[in-house]
Parts: sequence; structure tokens; C-alpha cells
Amino acid sequence: MKKTILAVITMAALATTAMAQNSNFNYSVDRFADIEVLRYQVPDFEKLSLKQKELVYYLTEAALNGRDILFDQNCKYNLMVRQTLEDIYRNYKGNKTDKDFIAFEKYLKQVWFGNGIHHHYSMDKFTPEFSKNFFDKQFAALPGADKRAGEKKVLDRILFDPSFMAKRVNQADGQDLILTSACNMYEGVTQKEVEDYYNAIKDTTDLTPISYGLNCKVVKRNGKVVEEPYKVGGLYSKAIEKIVYWLQKAATVAESPAQEAYINELIKFYQTGSLKTFDDYSIMWAEDTQDQVDFINGFIESYGDPLGMTGSWEGMVNYRNETASHRTQVISQNAQYFESNSPVDNRFKKKEVKGVSAKVITAAILAGDSYPSTPIGINLPNSNWIRAAHGSKSVTIENITDAYNQVAAGNGFNDEFAWSNTEIELMKKYLALADNLHTDLHECLGHASGQLLPGVDPDALKAYGSCLEEGRADLFALYYLADPKLVELGIMPNMEAYKAEYYKYIMNGLLTQLTRIEPGKDIEEAHMRNRKFISEWCYQQGKKDNVIEYVKRDGKTFVRVNNYEKLRDLFAQLLGEVQRIKSEGDFEAGRQLVETYGVKVDPAIHKEVLARYEGLNIAPYKGFVNPIYTPVYDKNGKLIDVKVSYTEGYIDQMLRYGQDYSPLTH
Repeated sequence: MKKTILAVITMAALATTAMAQNSNFNYSVDRFADIEVLRYQVPDFEKLSLKQKELVYYLTEAALNGRDILFDQNCKYNLMVRQTLEDIYRNYKGNKTDKDFIAFEKYLKQVWFGNGIHHHYSMDKFTPEFSKNFFDKQFAALPGADKRAGEKKVLDRILFDPSFMAKRVNQADGQDLILTSACNMYEGVTQKEVEDYYNAIKDTTDLTPISYGLNCKVVKRNGKVVEEPYKVGGLYSKAIEKIVYWLQKAATVAESPAQEAYINELIKFYQTGSLKTFDDYSIMWAEDTQDQVDFINGFIESYGDPLGMTGSWEGMVNYRNETASHRTQVISQNAQYFESNSPVDNRFKKKEVKGVSAKVITAAILAGDSYPSTPIGINLPNSNWIRAAHGSKSVTIENITDAYNQVAAGNGFNDEFAWSNTEIELMKKYLALADNLHTDLHECLGHASGQLLPGVDPDALKAYGSCLEEGRADLFALYYLADPKLVELGIMPNMEAYKAEYYKYIMNGLLTQLTRIEPGKDIEEAHMRNRKFISEWCYQQGKKDNVIEYVKRDGKTFVRVNNYEKLRDLFAQLLGEVQRIKSEGDFEAGRQLVETYGVKVDPAIHKEVLARYEGLNIAPYKGFVNPIYTPVYDKNGKLIDVKVSYTEGYIDQMLRYGQDYSPLTH
């Protein structure tokens, strides 16, 4: 719950300031459905030492070998679907300009991008536009198809019955979220049975609780609810064995004894499935802030679980951008100031902020839940007590935001949706910096701020936990963007710059993020809900003083912020309430806040926004292909270099990954 997912419509509003990179670099790779696929650069990779390059290479292999795990977590039929579609694609002998084949290729690209049959953001199942007759014919042409009748029957239902497995993660209030979700983290159990199971085994007096359910599937066996852990010898063993193999090689070239130790502790976690071992690893990982190369590998974020407990498999390899990290280092060095002066009840503040570290990183590989769609900022570990006692690491992924910036330049987004030239010029001048600072503050301090009261269950907010946690971090960042302390520290140029982020945030929360919602549907994704409930609450509570208003011009709807100082006061009030909800575990208040302000959509405004956005011809979602890392050996088999290249297309990469990194299907 500590991941910043940047709305592409937000990035479309960014100024074009970017890292100095090759101006001839081709960022755009592919475009289909509502997706644009990009590539990103890994600047300064050649400046790493040979040992660091070797470490990056081994860690990237460990990351890529977890791909099948996420597919299977997202839906138990995903691997069958992906492999069948890839077999058909490779085996196809017909005309590739045929409309059914074009539709088939589009569907396959969507499945790759969504890591399964559901959309990565809306969670709705993709609808194939090719005919069943086309699919029947192509399946029949596969080698051994006559022996796969049972599989074909299942595939027919998955692909062509829209009501079957319709929603990967359902968040609708009042429904059984497990029975109505297609994710593969539960089997044969109801929401109540799962909640009763964990309530029975949790020790509410334990001040250092494990992250219950993080690495397991909850099932019913012989009438009894049990956990089946993800580990060597357990679920996903073949993939985890591959991950462990590459982690063991990485440990031999670790940058320091501390890094070697936590890599070995992660290996131990994969071998045992012990969440206590995972906590030990997380502490060791969080406390190592010296090494330049770093990584994420494991069951991390719980957005893919309707109850917000089980972690989706995720991998990322990165190295510190030494120059750009100055900004985040200044913030982390002043963490105590921000915590002590936060506008929340003193009961919920940390008396002593420990181990908050922040850096700007260059992503070297994206994998699992971070691929192809990826966050722009991450703060880990997620465990509340570890963060309080041992600190956390926060990163802003600047080569990813740079790629977004490059493709967003001149797309007309701000001209269409910003109220006036005042807001447009404000964003042109300051938004690139203000938006990065918002991410820094969100990840470094927002998620690291505050504390639960003794005895409060970290999972007390249930399905609303992720949304409220992201809202809490956003509000913390928004409040402090307008603090004179940032100007004093030299990381904000003046007291006007923050207004660029304030305006963009409100415009996005009330209007432009609606481009990601289908007509007639509610907002369900956690980050979108948090932006909506913050913006809508501030609009409603600020009506008396006309802080925010909807205005019309030429038949179009805009938002206008009339009083930025009072808007900051509203952010402060809401931050205080969301922190109280979190610290006290007030489920009902959290539910009311999200359901009242974060879910419903005005259909008239929605229709208008969709029509205006369609005219811009911008893909609302973006993701990435990875670079290729190629080890170079001398005639004696000794590694002498690792080369990076950017030559692979989207289809080629996905087909290669399907061949080379599919331990659960091969």
C-alpha cells in the first residue's frame, strides 16, 4: 500500500523539463486499445563498476523469473489463456490483415499488458473482438488440439462469457468481495470465513505482528480454512526456485556484507515461507542505505487482494541517481520537522522518526506487478511497526517520469482542461518540479508518518485500507508542498510553485481522471478513489468560502481554485481525520468517507470529459518494455561486461518472456 501509481493523464499535464538524454531516443513503442507502450533509458549504466553490472544482471534475471506468479495470482486461468494465445499467434498461417487476426492480436496485447485477462487498472475483464469461429479454427490447428477438449471448453467460457470471472478485484460495498472477485488468492472460502480465520489467529497484544496472509493462498480443505504458502516446495515452487538460483548468484557479487546478508535472508524467506524471516529481511533491507544498486523482489503490495492482505509478486532492480538524490536526501534529513509539525493529533505522531531514507533512482528492470505498468514512487517496507522502529526506504523513479514527460510534450491536454492561461503557465513553469516533490513527500514522509495506537489491527480498515493509506500520504504531501520550509531548504523556488500541483491535483481528482472510467461505472481503483475523495471532500467543505468551483466556458466544464491558502487548510483538516481513522482503525468512518466522496461519478460531467479527451487522441494508460541486458564473456568464460540495449519491441519482448521466463508453464 505504499506505491505511487501516476495517472497518465496527470503526466500529460507535466512540463517538458527532463533529464538530459539522447534526443533521438524513440520512446514510443506500440499503441493499442487504451494503451501506449513506451521504452525507458537507463542513463549512466556504463558508469557502474563491472561488479555492479554483474549484480544488476543477476537481479534482473531473478526479477523476470517471477512473471508467471503474478499471472496466476491475478486469475487461475491466466497462464492457460496466455500460453494458448501465444501458441496460436506463433502458429498462425493466415492473412495478418484479416480483421479477426487484428482483433486477436489486440486482445493478446491486452492480456500481456494486464498480466492476465483483466484490465490492470479497472479490473474489468477484456472483451475479445475476434469471432468465436476464428478462435475455434485457430485452436483446432494447434498441435495436439484433439486431446485438449476439456481445456477448450474452459477457454470458451473464459473468453466469450462476459459474466464469468468478470472482475479481478471487486470493491463494491456490501458484497462478498472474495466470492465476487476473480483473483486467485482464495479458493472455496467466503469473505466472512477468511476474516474469522485471521481474527482467530491474530495476537492483538503483539506489537511486532507479522504481515498475516502476505505470501499465501487461503483455501478450504476438508471443510477447514487453511493457508497454502508461496515458497520452495509450496505454491509457485518452480518459479521461486528460479528466483532463488539468481539471488544466490547475486549474493556472491553484493556491494557490501550488509547487502549480501539481506539477499541471503530473502532466500531463506523463499525457502521457508516464514513471515518472521520476511520481517527480518525487511529490517535488514531498510537499514542498508549505502549501496548504490538496490532491488525489490517478493510479495509486496496488496492492491490485487480484495481484502488488502496478500501481496502480489513484484520485482524491480535499480541504482541510485547520485545527482538527483540531493532533493530527497534533504527531505529525509528533515523528517522530524515534518512529523512534529503535521496537522494531526499529537497522539498519532511519532515522537522520534527513525531511519527515513530517500533517493532518486534509475530503474534498470521492471517485473511482476511493476511491469508493464509501473509506479513512479515506492516506499517500503509496508509493515507499520518496522517503519516505526527501523525506518523505511523511499524512492522516486526519475527515468520513468522522464519517459512520461517526453511523450507528453505538446499533446494539448492542459489547453483543453485547464481553466485559463494562468493555470497553464503556472504548470508549464513549475509542475515538473512540484509533481516530483509531491511524489518525494508522498513516499518519503507521507507513508512514513504517523502511528497506529497500541492494539490497533493493521488490517482494521479492510478493503478501504489501501485507498485511505494512499489518501493519507497524498494529503501529507499536499499540505507540506505549501510549507515555507521547502523554500528555506532550497528545494522549492518560491511560494507560488506549489499552486501548480494543487491545481493539477484538483483538476485531476474532479475531472480528468474520469477519462479512465467507462460510462455508467463507479470509481473502484484505490488511487483513483483517494484522489476523488480528497478533491470532492475539499470541494464540498469549501463551498461556503468558494474555495473550489466548477465554471463553464464555451459549453465546457472546468474547475477553478479561488483560494489556495484555504485549500491548504482543507487538506490539513482532512489529513487530521484520515490519520485518526488509520490510527484508531475506525472502519466505519473510513468506509463512509470513501463511499460518500470517492466512488460516485456525475454522469453528465463524465460524458463531457470523455468526449473532450477523445478529441486529443491520447492513450489514458501507459506502460513499458524493458531494456535487454547481455552478459559479455571472454574466451575463458569470465564475465567482462554487461551491455544494455533498447532494440526490442513489445510483441517480441512478450513472446521472448513467454519462452524464457515461464517456469510455471514449461
